[in-house]
This record gives sequence, C-alpha cells and structure tokens, in this order.
Amino acid sequence: MSDILVRAVGLNRQFGDGRGTVVAVADATFEIREGERIALTGPSGSGKTSLLHLIAALDQPSGGVIEWPALGQPGDLRPGPVGIAFQGPSLLPPLTVAENVALPALLAGTAEAEAAAAAGTLIDRLGLSEVASKLPEEISGGQAQRAGLARALMGEPRLILADEPTGQLDRTSAAALIDVLLEQVTATHAALVVATHDTTVAGRLPLRWSITERTLQTGAPCTY
Repeated sequence: MSDILVRAVGLNRQFGDGRGTVVAVADATFEIREGERIALTGPSGSGKTSLLHLIAALDQPSGGVIEWPALGQPGDLRPGPVGIAFQGPSLLPPLTVAENVALPALLAGTAEAEAAAAAGTLIDRLGLSEVASKLPEEISGGQAQRAGLARALMGEPRLILADEPTGQLDRTSAAALIDVLLEQVTATHAALVVATHDTTVAGRLPLRWSITERTLQTGAPCTY
C-alpha cells in the first residue's frame, strides 16, 4: 500500500463572516497517496487554488482536519517534501531565472554548486536555457510559468502541486511541460495534483477530482 501523503476530513475554508462570508472549500474529505496523478477540475472561482493552498499548508482551514502522515508537520513541508507551482507571478524579482529555480535547494541547505547544477538540469528540460541569466521582468509570462514549475520540482519533492501550469502556454509547450511533470513523478514516485481548465492536460492524468458548487468529488477516472 502506498504511503498516505495528505489526509483531510471535512475540510472547510471560508473568507469573511456574516453576510459577507465567501465559501472557498466546503466539507472536503480526501487522501493523496504516493505516486497518484490527479487532475483537479472545476470552473473558475470554484476553489481549486484555495484547496491547493490548504494542501500545501500555505493557508489554514476554517474547519475540519488536514494532516500529512508521511510528510511531517506543516513547517516541514517547504522547501522539501512539497513543491508548488503557482498560477500567478511568483518569481523573486531581484533573482535571475537560474537563481529563482535554485532557491529551494539553497534554503534546504544544499551546497551552492550542487543546487546550481540541479537547477541547470531542470532549466534545460523546460527549455529555459536561453533566459537562465535573465531577471523575471525580462522574460515572457509563459517562460515565467515554466521557471516557476522548475523551482517547484527542485529537490525531488514527494508531492507536486501545480496550479494551471499551462495557462500561458501554447499547446505544444503545454504538452512538453506535462511530459516533464510526468517524467518527474515517474522517476521519483511523487504524487502530482494539477489544477487545470485544459481538458487535454486533465486527460493525461489517471484520476480526476472535480469541484462543482463547492463540492469536491474525488477518485473518478478521467473521462475526457
């Protein structure tokens, strides 16, 4: 039986109170096991990003329980066992692409030369070699998105969370990016959760979780 990386029971996240309350995640119960590849689908504003942030311990639930049995405590998750690629801009402006990608390894105590070499490998795999020495302001949105994914993959995390990772990419570049993601999880036995609107991307992952009217349905195979 594969290790349980994340377990949640009755997970809720609300913003505001009273009449202004906005429910982002409602009564979600799920497990994420080592090696699983999950497409998280649902309309814009359905709570996909909020759920990813809870899974990554970037946010705290309003109710319910979430734990990381095989990963440790929330403070242990990053940098290390959990890598997250954000939907919006996330690169640090003063750092080059190569320095941004290497940062998680450096924060985890990896020697500078080793971190730079590992970052270089990921940069090459994601087609970013020509912009490795550029600052975030000097590259396109699609290149920044790929750089953010490369950073999320540093250190071979056991759980990779990607929020609309192909949103700014053309179809060919999107397919290449998903290729890299799938190669990574195959090589490291990591779990992968991809929040996506793209039915082609979702169709490449064996499991689909869908959010409809704030209700999370888990465990369904992709049927695209």
